[in-house]
Amino acid sequence: MLPKRTHAALAALAVTAGALAGAGVAHAGHGKGADHGRHRPAAFERTATYPVFQNRPAGEDAASETVAEISATSEDGRTLVYTDAVARRIGFLDISDPDRPEGLGTLSLASLGDAEDEPTSVTVVGSHVLVVVNTSASYTEPSGRLDVISLRTRTRVASHDLGGQPDSIALSEDKRYAAIAIENERDEEAAPAGGEEGDLPQAPAGFVRIVDLKGSSPAGWDLRKVALTKADGSALPVLAAAGIAGPTDPEPEYVSVNGRGQLAVTLQENNGVVLVDLPTGRITKAFTAGTASVDGIDTVEDGVIDQTGSITDVPREPDAVGWIDDRYLATANEGDWKGGTRGWSVFDSRTGKVVWDAGNTFEHIAARHGLLPEDRAENKGTEPEGLAIAAYDGVRYAFVGSERGNFVAVYDISRPTRPVFEQVLPTTNGPEGLLPIPSRGLLAVSSEEDDAEAGVRASVSLFRLGRGTPAQPSLVSDEDSAGAPIGWGALGALSAVPGRAHELYTVTDAAYATTRILTIDTKREPAVVKRELTVKDADGAPAGYDAEGIFARPQGGFWLAVEGRTGAGNRLVRLDRSGVTRQVVPLPADVAAHLGSQGFEGVTATTDARGREIVWATLQREVRTDPAGVVRLGRYDVRAGTWSWYGYRLGTTTTAGDWIGLSEITVVGDRLAVIERDKLSGPAAKVKRIYTVALPRTAAPAGTLPVLPKRLAHDVLPDLRATKGWTQEKLEGLTVAGDGRVHAVTDNDGLNDSTGETVFLDLGSSRRMFGRG
Repeated sequence: MLPKRTHAALAALAVTAGALAGAGVAHAGHGKGADHGRHRPAAFERTATYPVFQNRPAGEDAASETVAEISATSEDGRTLVYTDAVARRIGFLDISDPDRPEGLGTLSLASLGDAEDEPTSVTVVGSHVLVVVNTSASYTEPSGRLDVISLRTRTRVASHDLGGQPDSIALSEDKRYAAIAIENERDEEAAPAGGEEGDLPQAPAGFVRIVDLKGSSPAGWDLRKVALTKADGSALPVLAAAGIAGPTDPEPEYVSVNGRGQLAVTLQENNGVVLVDLPTGRITKAFTAGTASVDGIDTVEDGVIDQTGSITDVPREPDAVGWIDDRYLATANEGDWKGGTRGWSVFDSRTGKVVWDAGNTFEHIAARHGLLPEDRAENKGTEPEGLAIAAYDGVRYAFVGSERGNFVAVYDISRPTRPVFEQVLPTTNGPEGLLPIPSRGLLAVSSEEDDAEAGVRASVSLFRLGRGTPAQPSLVSDEDSAGAPIGWGALGALSAVPGRAHELYTVTDAAYATTRILTIDTKREPAVVKRELTVKDADGAPAGYDAEGIFARPQGGFWLAVEGRTGAGNRLVRLDRSGVTRQVVPLPADVAAHLGSQGFEGVTATTDARGREIVWATLQREVRTDPAGVVRLGRYDVRAGTWSWYGYRLGTTTTAGDWIGLSEITVVGDRLAVIERDKLSGPAAKVKRIYTVALPRTAAPAGTLPVLPKRLAHDVLPDLRATKGWTQEKLEGLTVAGDGRVHAVTDNDGLNDSTGETVFLDLGSSRRMFGRG
């Protein structure tokens, strides 16, 4: 079998002067932080995230890999069907209540053919589910079939040989035709004669199948072939004349049909688009997707979000395509082997010319929302892969999915040549299928990445068009001094800003090579990262600390709690106002020697009327020589240069592979507040809590570890569940702002083994939570 398909400054490439002006990326969202210059009351709000492993067959291990790639719905929009290529089946969900989707079970393709049969796409016509299935034995012997399944009984009522390996399927608006891209994809490890590994051409060539759906039962449907090469395998003149890269090996990828029965087919590896008249099967036009040069993006994988790079004359290599109307079509330019321009484009189908291009704005949207995958900077970046277009309440929208950034960007395309960015919808990992359900005001997003061990599970997310400000995203950024959005992520700590009631500090951790302190304005909605300060070592060079805690000193400067790869690497670091390292306090050797990689996780401090500063820091987990279940809270007397220790008793867990630890500490009046959490995410998450202990006024006797009684202040799990998204594992930042509001934040790990979504929470007043202002 073939391996599972992996679909895999402003922009320099503005086709017209106004092209990027309509992108609107300077606007953060729909709240106080986003003024689009016009009233826009409608927005998509997430209603549910359904992990598809919950829909597995009885007896199957919950950790078994299972995904949701492409989806479709019944004509009433209440039953969703999704493909699961990994598990070789299709799944069914009841989405009658979009707040509570329910699994309806699965249908294994092994019962219809071979255990290795792989669904690649799906659609629904009337009472029938149309599933295209890859049955290929090899790249050189591609094969596939179209299975027609009864939606009611889930039995196969017909099957048709496709004569090649299928990729996507699309319906005409009048339901008279289905069109299937028969890709016959290349072997990326094979080299054609005279070429390099993965090059084109590699026979056999792909083509398009048209299925005539009307006038007979599914068993009697007629299938027609639209060849994209001549019978002898040579290039069609229309493709060769259009500048298609490898016209003898077209590899059609994605299909879409407009209201006039005109089919658009992307040839991703060939960087082209072909138009076909469905009633006649005649190719009416072919054109190249062209190249783009894009400035102002991160192009080096160095652990630093540096948006000053550029790519030059790169093929777009579009994946998904969608008709905006009967004239204009849009493509998501994911790229494949030679290209990928990190955005999406609008083409005039009459001329084949680009009339709008996203340039760098799609990458900037990712950076603004903390969703830029820096570790993909040299390889297609955010990888815009999926694209869907639909009208809701008379407004036409484009939805563009980022495979690596784990989000969908929503645009108003009422004017096709001037799309306006509206909002970001955070998803789980690898959003593959974007399914508008306008009859119900819904959008479904199916995600293809599933890794139980990492806590990343494939899901179907549902969003509903409503009014008001959506709860997510809860944190975005302003522009930096160069006009690009401040890139951010991996926020594992919070501190109030002395003297500023509505501002907080946070700090990036080891997910990035250079440590930065970011200032958050909490008064705006969503909250906004408004400034950044690069942390420097004692010599003034940018520092790379694994900063897990931050405290802004009233007398100026900061304390950082720096976690080490080993116990000896843990230290407190004092910075001046400019972020320069002025003092390093190592963890005592007798403690460090018995500590693993999970060390310092938070820092806070008090200063008395005589100027005596006491720093408090928490370790995440137990020191090996300490009693089981007791973690240390460290008290460091700055003037004396001495440590003493108190104990905190952790809760317990019965989940295999789980542990409980601390991830933050902050002073609240005469108490210390800490975050206690498990390492579980999604529906498995159980412990995300804020506890308090009394703030000791004196040092504990040397060699002792008095355990401080704890008191539950707030269970944060319901707040995380209320986002209706994937419940984040790493609740890691906590502080009380100058206005008395309690804030918490999750660490997105820079998108590594994480959905990437950052949840920034306003948990209410300190007086109400802790009993004081």
